[in-house]
Amino acid sequence: MEENKTIVEVAPEAVEATPAVEETKKSVLNASVAPEDFDWDAFENDDVYGGSVEAIAEQYNQTLSKVVEGEVVEGVVTAISKREVIVNIGYKSEGVIMAPEFRYNQDLAVGDKVEVFVESTEDKKGQLILSHKKARQLRSWDMVNAAFNADEIVKGYVKTRTKGGMIVDVFGIEAFLPGSQIDIKPIRDYDQYVDTTMDFKIVKINHEFRNVVVSHKALIEAELEQQKSEIIGKLEKGQVLEGTVKNITGYGVFVDLGGVDGLIHITDLSWGRINHPEEVVALDQKINVVILDFDESKKRIALGLKQLTAHPWDLLDADLKVGDKVKGKVVLIADYGAFVEVVPGVEGLIHVSEMSWSPRLHIASDFLKVGDEVEAQVLTLDREEKKMSLGLKQLVANPWENIREKYAVGSQHTATVRNITNFGVFAELEAGIEGLVHIGDLSWTKVKHPSELFAAGDSIEVVVLDIDEENHKLSLGHKQLLPNPWDEIEAKYAVGTVVEAKIVSVNDKGAVVELEGDVDAFCFNRELAKEDGTMPISGETLAFKVIELKRNAKKATLSHAKTYAAAVEERAQKAAAEVENTKKAVKKINSSVEKTTLGDLDALAALKSQLENK
Repeated sequence: MEENKTIVEVAPEAVEATPAVEETKKSVLNASVAPEDFDWDAFENDDVYGGSVEAIAEQYNQTLSKVVEGEVVEGVVTAISKREVIVNIGYKSEGVIMAPEFRYNQDLAVGDKVEVFVESTEDKKGQLILSHKKARQLRSWDMVNAAFNADEIVKGYVKTRTKGGMIVDVFGIEAFLPGSQIDIKPIRDYDQYVDTTMDFKIVKINHEFRNVVVSHKALIEAELEQQKSEIIGKLEKGQVLEGTVKNITGYGVFVDLGGVDGLIHITDLSWGRINHPEEVVALDQKINVVILDFDESKKRIALGLKQLTAHPWDLLDADLKVGDKVKGKVVLIADYGAFVEVVPGVEGLIHVSEMSWSPRLHIASDFLKVGDEVEAQVLTLDREEKKMSLGLKQLVANPWENIREKYAVGSQHTATVRNITNFGVFAELEAGIEGLVHIGDLSWTKVKHPSELFAAGDSIEVVVLDIDEENHKLSLGHKQLLPNPWDEIEAKYAVGTVVEAKIVSVNDKGAVVELEGDVDAFCFNRELAKEDGTMPISGETLAFKVIELKRNAKKATLSHAKTYAAAVEERAQKAAAEVENTKKAVKKINSSVEKTTLGDLDALAALKSQLENK
């Protein structure tokens, strides 16, 4: 065939053998003559083989299929090349379809029946124009729905990658293949599937948006489901099998046993403590595992790896006993203690109470950290239960054994503040020896919080107040080494003393008054009003009278009203005396009115009025 002039004759065997076709064949064969005997005059007179050329052409045309442009018809593949596919639909010429339209079907072969769309029965070159892609598109939605309803397996061409999966051509429709539905095993390289044809199952259709979701994994799972049942049916506990590491997670390892997966939990990977399964196995590694348990109904298989080796406790030195010293590495820290690996797979616990002779509460991280190499003493050893407890403090002398000799009651010492609480401070006299200085024994004056006086790390002078040898506790005091300011305060601010003082704050009940010597004084509202009836404000300085003094509570009660009460009483008494004198004068005038002349009446009346007004 020449370039751009493809003319393909209709193969006789590809055209339906109708009676008209057979009759035409016979007429042509019977009328065959040698070229030198051909009657050209009859041909020019339109009389060939007993009939006109038009009649023979019409008879030939009736043997061809009736093809209508725009219809979908079925044809037969007659030839395949890299560039094009030749399809015969029973017309006078064959159609040519570009090969990429069939790339979804890599198994296309000569003789296969395919549906094509008739675009044109004849182009400018007389060529029949067909399209397989358009035929698929016209019927694709019906075919997709039919395949979905019938639960059929369909072929699809993987066109390209996309976010979260792949785009697949199914019947000419772009369907979505999620990454999780490509295979039963995790896929690391998606590109290996591009430009390939695979079998799929349509798992979801959105009719509103015409979205189609397909799965290749569903086909594999269906095949494996039967295999799983057969494999699980042959399993026995304790059976050792070879498998391949398929997936590694933080909690364990999935192993392919040849069609069915089992899980090795992280605790069954190693007798020793591990942080992640990757420390023991790697992807695609072949390992031997033992069947620990399986659930036939749920298709779950529990596997073990460490069980294939002897338990480390069985290999532990038979001569090891309580009281012996052992060396190991700290592998885990908890608040209550530290786990030390003595030999791989054998751990002992050092409880926080066995780390120091100090009675103060600690956490293990105050003493040790993961990775530390330590030496400890075996405190308990239970080989059957596979448990061991260790101690650190037992390797140093117990400082509490001769506590009364070193720290007798009443003795004075310099200590270091280690911890501050709401109720006091813990002071360390030496390593392992601590005592509590209660907040009430820190200062003679009132303290809201110990942090007002001390901070962690400060030195503090203390006196031993009490010793509890059994519980390893010391009671210490600090104020006992300082002069008691209340001896001076009681003398300076005796009850009845009047002082000038400043109001530092005012509340609903009264006012807080600042006195010298760090004395907490208070004046209630009923004793706070000024002589003119007004109430003082914060920052005012007034005279106050001490009306109560509490040494134990370190409090003083004051009164401002009592500072001017005597003067008010004296003025009241003077006013009462004047009133009494006035009454007597008026009475005297009244008794002498009868003896007074008329000329004196006006003067007496004026005097009387003056006295009464006064």
